[in-house]
Amino acid sequence: MDNVSIVRMFILTGLNETNNNRVALFTLTLLYYCMILFFNLTIIMIIILDKILHEPMYILLCSCCINALYGTAGFYPKFIFDLLSSSHVISYEACLLQAFVVYSSACSDLSILAVMAYDRYLAICRPLHYHSFMTKSRLSKMVCFSWITPLCIFSINIVMTSRLRLCITNMKKLLCVNWIIVKLACTDANTIPNNITAYFTGFLYVSHGIFVIWTYMHLIKTSVRSKDDRVKFMQTCVPHLASLTAFVSIIVIDFMSMRFGSTDLPQSLQNFISIEFLLIPPVLNPLIYGFKLTKIRRRILGFVHVQRKWPLCFRFDKD
Repeated sequence: MDNVSIVRMFILTGLNETNNNRVALFTLTLLYYCMILFFNLTIIMIIILDKILHEPMYILLCSCCINALYGTAGFYPKFIFDLLSSSHVISYEACLLQAFVVYSSACSDLSILAVMAYDRYLAICRPLHYHSFMTKSRLSKMVCFSWITPLCIFSINIVMTSRLRLCITNMKKLLCVNWIIVKLACTDANTIPNNITAYFTGFLYVSHGIFVIWTYMHLIKTSVRSKDDRVKFMQTCVPHLASLTAFVSIIVIDFMSMRFGSTDLPQSLQNFISIEFLLIPPVLNPLIYGFKLTKIRRRILGFVHVQRKWPLCFRFDKD
């Protein structure tokens, strides 16, 4: 028989736990998704409209926020719709697309954070060479690398998964995951190539993490030497380090749960673990950078100040 899937629809059984609290969960999820859109779009628009912020660090932050919008768009609209629906199903093609969007976004996030670490390394450890190294051309190539590499890798993963013949329709998740789709394959399916590409992807992004650790070892060693470097480290590196620590911790928990996790865990806890990286970083990143980075904080406070004065000016002009 040809390796063509006989499954055309999946049932997301992870949503069965939401039946009793569907209206409340729908309201909270919709509000939360609006928060994600508002926070990230605010940072993006501030950076795009203010030419003073057209610097590598802020351009990378803008890229990170755009990526957050891309990744969450692959999950929240479908999840919100499912909360209002009595049948929690997703088509085979839509499931593959969701897995591609969500996990290419997660890996792109890690790539962007690695490039941000390299940018901070150059700014603090090699300040005299910073502008010669971090040119617009090189920055553009790095941003393209952080986007194109995950897209290419997960395109290969999804194409390989699409060649498998699937025999199981129930997926105990809130969203589609490539590795879970592979586990739904028929017993006679050859999943070895999928395992190889999955471990290669894991190795590639673990190496990103090792690179970031190496970078921060040099950053800390350099920043303790002078007061100016310590101030620069606290202002620009602490937000990045907090964002990176949160993101990597969430991804590791998700990976360990997916590969080695116990099925005895409550379904609600399994659901939370599986979508942590779509809940916390998309809101945490713009908040951390918005409050900690001085230039962005000043732009936000300046905008709020203008908005408060505007009604008074309007009334004065009217009188």
